[in-house]
Amino acid sequence: MIEYLTLAPVASFIFVLTLGTSLLAFSNPNIYAKFILNPYEVSRGHRVYTIITSGLIHADWNHLFFNMLSYYFFAFQLEAVLGHWQFGVLYLATMILADLPSIQKHKNDSWYNTLGASGAISAVIFSAILFNPTGQMGLLFLPFRIPAWIFGILYLVYCHFASKHARDNINHDAHLFGALSGILITIILHHGIINEFIAKF
Repeated sequence: MIEYLTLAPVASFIFVLTLGTSLLAFSNPNIYAKFILNPYEVSRGHRVYTIITSGLIHADWNHLFFNMLSYYFFAFQLEAVLGHWQFGVLYLATMILADLPSIQKHKNDSWYNTLGASGAISAVIFSAILFNPTGQMGLLFLPFRIPAWIFGILYLVYCHFASKHARDNINHDAHLFGALSGILITIILHHGIINEFIAKF
């Protein structure tokens, strides 16, 4: 743990904060209600702060586990290559950007709520892919891995399709726009990343 605090203090802080806030919200409905994002309210200028706080809570244990596991695999290594303040900017900016399409899409749906760090974590994953496109990636519980850049393409295609056709309770828009904003912010923060990306092949 000391090694993580030294190499990736920002990622460590976000990890502990998200984990702690999510666990607290599980046992405190008031925190859950105050932190969750309701696009209907936000689009009317109310509880705008929930664009950020909604990324600090999760729907249930499974949601929290898979998000934090994905974060653990990529965030600490990414901060080491991207930089400390750069990682903080990436995470905070994409947390906001990932939710904007959902706010626009559901601005008239008073019943719709969204929460979780999935958008920012998608950004972290896709930023990591830019730095290591030929690394092996896959889905948990599946026995095979594929190059990261191929995984990224398949992920974007799936999110786009699921956003338009899925009827589950997953905010696929946040996943999609989190990933895309992660690519954009990484390019802005690390100007040479495109050349580095191409050179890896």
